[in-house]
Amino acid sequence: MIEWRDEGVVLSVRKHGETSVIVEVFTPDHGRHAGVVRGGISRKMTPHLQPGGQVAVTWKARIEDHLGAFTFEPVKSRAHVLSDPLALAGMSAMTAMLTQLLPEREPHGYLYVDSLALFDRIGTDPMWPLAYLHWEVSLLEELGFGLDLSSCAVTGSPDDLIYVSPKTGRAVSRQGAGDWADRLLPLPQCLLGQSSLDFTELGQGLLTTGHFLARIAAELSDKALPAARDRFLDRLAKKAVQDAPPF
Repeated sequence: MIEWRDEGVVLSVRKHGETSVIVEVFTPDHGRHAGVVRGGISRKMTPHLQPGGQVAVTWKARIEDHLGAFTFEPVKSRAHVLSDPLALAGMSAMTAMLTQLLPEREPHGYLYVDSLALFDRIGTDPMWPLAYLHWEVSLLEELGFGLDLSSCAVTGSPDDLIYVSPKTGRAVSRQGAGDWADRLLPLPQCLLGQSSLDFTELGQGLLTTGHFLARIAAELSDKALPAARDRFLDRLAKKAVQDAPPF
């Protein structure tokens, strides 16, 4: 019998048989990992097995390749997001992205730390949507495609960077873009860490990170990015309209 213990965040829950569920968690030492929770549909367990909730888990299996079974103890509930549509959409986007893009059973310690920090901020820190954008940048780095926004890919200058190459992920300056400007992705100041929370800029930044994440998703599974991310972007777009000045 193989056994390990870890702490993680619930990513997804789906029914398995009459009374059990298959739960996926994101842990620091065992990555994205699934297991069966016996009796997981009970009223006692269901409130603690919600995506975004934090749990201490023990996994047991006869051999390493088996699905195995989880027993768990609740550590932290993040049910407060249920009363905040934008926060709920952001958390759903996070859990869906991690479920789809992370390989199974591979540890991603740095990303776990970044993810846990963002899970704690969603719905409690007004700046969390900006932190979400930078989390997607970290996710890209963890998946092997880090953006290089330090200098222009054409001129080498660190000044007036306003675009990103859709092929290389490198920054491009206004001067360096030339006639290719309409083929480049936007590089808003919030992606450079030089802006306060602006929902219009935030949408531009997520357009850019989404381009590269979608490419990775297609390479990994020939699928589009999860619909939960689209719903989050829709919420952000509505927020940008609400916050826009009347003139």
